[in-house]
Amino acid sequence: MNALNHEWLALQSQHERYEALALGVKLAAFAACLLVPDITLALCLIALLWLQEGVLKTFQGRVGDRLLVVEAALKSGEGVAMQLHSDWLASRPGGAGLLLQYLKSALRPTVALPYPLLMGLVAAF
Repeated sequence: MNALNHEWLALQSQHERYEALALGVKLAAFAACLLVPDITLALCLIALLWLQEGVLKTFQGRVGDRLLVVEAALKSGEGVAMQLHSDWLASRPGGAGLLLQYLKSALRPTVALPYPLLMGLVAAF
């Protein structure tokens, strides 16, 4: 196997790991609903976990972007392996741009769906 094949396997594994971590964050938010007696603290914790999942999904998106580059290189037979960070650094936004990426990720429907519902449940009870 060549370097691109190895990179694809490593990236795919990492991409799936981020998905599992995001599920863990959602479960922690659900636990906060049940276990944190103070409503304000529970709402703050859920909001923080929501943002944390947005950060994880942003990282996952970067890995996914590189996976697409590697797949194109494997298909064409051309490409340089092991360039995840170099490619990202070349297009890295500034601090405000990074925050915007995190917020966009946090507002994606697959990320955002449970958090307002959980916050509503906490506020209702």
